[in-house]
Order: sequence, then C-alpha cells, then structure tokens
Amino acid sequence: MEQFDSEYQAAIDAARSGGAEAVADAGHFDRKGWNWPLYKPLVEFALERGWPIVAANLSRAEARAIVADPTRSGLPPAPPAVRSALEQDMIDSHCGAAPEAKRLAGMVEAQRARDARMASVLKGPSVLIAGNGHARRDRGVLLYLGGTDVLSIAFTEVDDGERSPRVYEQSFDYLWFTARAARADPCA
Repeated sequence: MEQFDSEYQAAIDAARSGGAEAVADAGHFDRKGWNWPLYKPLVEFALERGWPIVAANLSRAEARAIVADPTRSGLPPAPPAVRSALEQDMIDSHCGAAPEAKRLAGMVEAQRARDARMASVLKGPSVLIAGNGHARRDRGVLLYLGGTDVLSIAFTEVDDGERSPRVYEQSFDYLWFTARAARADPCA
C-alpha cells in the first residue's frame, strides 16, 4: 500500500492481531489525507484472510533527501519522455506553479524512487493499492517491474457530461469509472 511508508513495516506486522485500526496507527496512516474510511475495508479484508500488508512507500525523510539531492535515488536517468511527463505532473499537482528547476528535478526523482520502491516490494501475486499516477503504464510502478504479467486498473472520476471512455486517460489496462467526489478545488 502506497499509504504506508516502508519504515513502519515492522510495526505494521506487530499490530496485525489488533485489527485494522491498530495497523493504521502502527503504520502512521494519514487518516484525513487518505480518507481512512475508504481504505479500512481493504485492510480488514487482508487481515481476515491472513494476507500480508506491505508498506510500499518511501519515508518522508527519504523523499526529502532525494528532492534535495536527486542522485540519492540510485536510479538511472529517466527517458526524456518519462522525465517530461513527470515534470508536468508535478507542475499540475502544484496548481500550475512550476518549482525552481533544481527542486523540480528532485521532485521528479523522488516520484521515480517511490515507484521503484513500490515495485521492489511486490512479490508473487500481489495487488498494489496506490494512486493513479503510480498505476500508469507509461511512467509509474510498472516501468520498474519488468514483466508483462501485470494488470493496471485506475479508478477514474467521471466528469459531468463526459461519459465516453475515449476522453479519459488511456495509460491503464482498465478504467473503473466512479462518481466525482465532492471536494473543494485545492487550487482555488
């Protein structure tokens, strides 16, 4: 799960017998930012079946260190198309405000390092719970998995009046359409 940082894996494992709330506490789950009621049933489902819950994300400290010094990721340079697309993702996620070039390069590298970390924890038959950016075939976790035995599914909010699948992002194997969530515009 992207929602848990790898540094908390031992605590998550130790908390399993206490149920989903104990796992969330042990994993420092950001209940507000990640809307815990949507994820709690997934954690309960895994616990009930004895399935592993794997903390897949970089810690904030690791990500900050990579933003400050992109070479700390240890990754080879990104192909230009991937780098450019990730730069645009970062700018879009900051309401169109481009960070200073060095910081932007670090943010892109931290995103790539997150994707590489998530790929590294997937062992055998697995399901990765992560945001759509990480699930993309063209610039997400799948770039670091190497195999073709992977299926990417994105939950996509439907815009009013836009019912044709062709108008939505096509970098996934399947799109699962959902109603648009009611929330304030973060860029307003």
